Amino acid sequence: MKSYIVVGLGRFGSEVARRLCALGCEVLAMDIHNELVQQISSEVTHAVVGDARDKDVLRSLGVRNLDCAVVAIGDSLSDSVLATMNLKELGLPYIVCKAHDETHRRVLEKLGADRVVIPEHENAIRLARSLASPNVLDYIELSHDYGIIEVPTPKGWLGSSLRKLNVRAKLGVNIDGSTLYCTHQPCILCAKMIVNAGITRVVYEEGYPDDFAREIMAEGGVELVHMTTRTKENS
Repeated sequence: MKSYIVVGLGRFGSEVARRLCALGCEVLAMDIHNELVQQISSEVTHAVVGDARDKDVLRSLGVRNLDCAVVAIGDSLSDSVLATMNLKELGLPYIVCKAHDETHRRVLEKLGADRVVIPEHENAIRLARSLASPNVLDYIELSHDYGIIEVPTPKGWLGSSLRKLNVRAKLGVNIDGSTLYCTHQPCILCAKMIVNAGITRVVYEEGYPDDFAREIMAEGGVELVHMTTRTKENS
C-alpha cells in the first residue's frame, strides 16, 4: 500500500487526498488551517495541522518514510517553493506540485519536483479537445509533446484479442524501433509483448516492483527510462 502526504487542503488538495484514500492508499493530510483539517479528518488516514514551510514539523511527522508528497499550495509561490524544498531535502522519493502558471511550474521543476500540474490549464485542454473531437473520451498530457488519448472501442473489436485483430497487419502499423510511453513500469506479461513487438525504448512515470520484467526487457534490448522532469525536457 502506497503512502502519501498532501500539503494544502484547498479544493484541489482535499479532493486529491480523498481520492487517494478511496483508492486504498494511506494519506496524511496537512494544512495550517484547523477548519480545513477538521473537514477532511474523517475521510483520510491521518489529518494534522502543521506548516510545511517548517522542516522540523515535516521531520517530526516522519514524511521521509512516505512514498510521495503532493504539494497543493498553488496560490503562493514562496510557500509552495519552501514546502517543496523541505520535502526534497528530507528525501521524499517523488514529489508532485500544483502550480498556478508556467513561471510557477518552471520554478518548481528547477527545484526538483518530479511532476508539476496546472489544474486549470489541463482541464481547459481536456475540455477543448472533447469539444473539438467528440470521439475523444479523455486526454492525459504526459509532456509537451506526448499524451494519452482514450477513445471508444470499435464494436468489431469487442471480445477479441489484439493477436486476433492483427491491427499491425491490417492497418499497416509498424512499431519496430519505436518508443513506448506509459504511466507505470511494465509488468512481466507486458514486457514480453513489448520485446516481441520490436519496441526498443520504454519511458514510464511510476515505478513497479518487478525486477524480472526489467531483466526481460534488458535481455530483449529494450531501454527502460524513468520519466523525470529532465527526461520530459529532452524527449
